[in-house]
Amino acid sequence: MTLMDQTRSRVGGGASVSRGQQQGEPGQQAQQNVGDNERLVSIASGAAMAMLGLSRGSLPGLLLAGVGGALVYRGASGHCSMYQKLGINTAEDQQQGRSVEEISERGIHVEQSFLINKSPEELYRYWRNFENLPRIMSHLERVTVQDDRRSHWVVKAPRIAGGSVEWDAEITADEPNSRIAWRSVGSADVENAGEIRFAPAMADRGTDVHVFMDYIPPAGRVGKWISSLLGENPSRIVREDLRNFKRIMEIGEILTIIGQPHGTCTGQGKRYTESDWKPEFM
Repeated sequence: MTLMDQTRSRVGGGASVSRGQQQGEPGQQAQQNVGDNERLVSIASGAAMAMLGLSRGSLPGLLLAGVGGALVYRGASGHCSMYQKLGINTAEDQQQGRSVEEISERGIHVEQSFLINKSPEELYRYWRNFENLPRIMSHLERVTVQDDRRSHWVVKAPRIAGGSVEWDAEITADEPNSRIAWRSVGSADVENAGEIRFAPAMADRGTDVHVFMDYIPPAGRVGKWISSLLGENPSRIVREDLRNFKRIMEIGEILTIIGQPHGTCTGQGKRYTESDWKPEFM
């Protein structure tokens, strides 16, 4: 079940609210300006934060619970006062899809680079086959290539976002051995745009690989804030993915410490598990 399907089943008793539906607020009629994807994440994350805050029984906990309650209201009503003041309407944007410029302006920007001791031709050829990418991207479940320019992506997500998100993407620029750019199309769970560049490094030391990415989380910048609160770091994730790319291209496999024993402060040995090192995606 996709994130959109879960939204329709959880928000509004099984039916999503139309853009024109009016929500009653004191002194004004509030129009829905929060997209279905954001509403789902707001409700789920808000409920989790409220329960966590109440369980602490302290003033900071009560403040956290208050923020959680505000998120639940945001998701249930489909209205965000901050969006109204800024003239943002993600309910409409979700239906129409955003341009690369809009995603860059409103989204979260991530930029990372890595030096890989392989030629630009080899690295371009590997990346251009998008179905290779789940081997190096820890958050990526699968990519299905539909034709020469379009592909379908399924990405792992926190449980509060339904466990996975997906979208269709199209290539917007393809310069062999040099640059690939892409963006999501249609009603994407996570609207995103990005590019990867391959440039020969100085002194014949391989290739400088540079990734640029802009994305809009299912709850906008609220989703970014929740992600940070939970300890997730998109820049770290992209850097680890590039490190995996380097390992695959230079030595043919991704080395891991999972399953290896290590000591603890109590003197009792234990083995590393995936959650000890692998970052999560938001």
